[in-house]
Amino acid sequence: MTVTDTVPPAAPTTSNDPTLPAALDACAAPPGAHPRPDGQDRYTIGEVVAHTGLSAHTLRWYERIGLMPHIDRSHTGQRRYRNRDLDWLDLVGKLRLTGMPVADMVRFSELVRSGDHTFPERQRLLEATRREVLSRVAELRGTLAVLDHKIDFYANASGGNPR
Repeated sequence: MTVTDTVPPAAPTTSNDPTLPAALDACAAPPGAHPRPDGQDRYTIGEVVAHTGLSAHTLRWYERIGLMPHIDRSHTGQRRYRNRDLDWLDLVGKLRLTGMPVADMVRFSELVRSGDHTFPERQRLLEATRREVLSRVAELRGTLAVLDHKIDFYANASGGNPR
């Protein structure tokens, strides 16, 4: 995957880890969306917890299930997250908000690590998720219309102002 596929060309993310496919950098959310703590590029698990709102347990679980298997370690074995990891966590958070099952998120992560030849499968996975999101949005709009109707009904019945 080229960086220009998902990241604005003026601000590509890069990795100093030669064992990590560049695709993981490029598939992450665009950089700069969320300011980083102290503008650094090495974070402890505690700093990532404070920055993301995720628990340390969740971060370790993501690593265990293969959603984030590329976390660097210090010489003492402590996790050292990088900006690319925070970008990836941002994308994972967006995928969670879509309701994408964890198994599909892990599959997406595996596909990203596998290389550019997986573009079609990644696209199919994201398109299926998009269809599900659009269906839920339509359902929520219908629910909102019912709520608006009831609110207007009660406001008119009590002599108050409708919305």
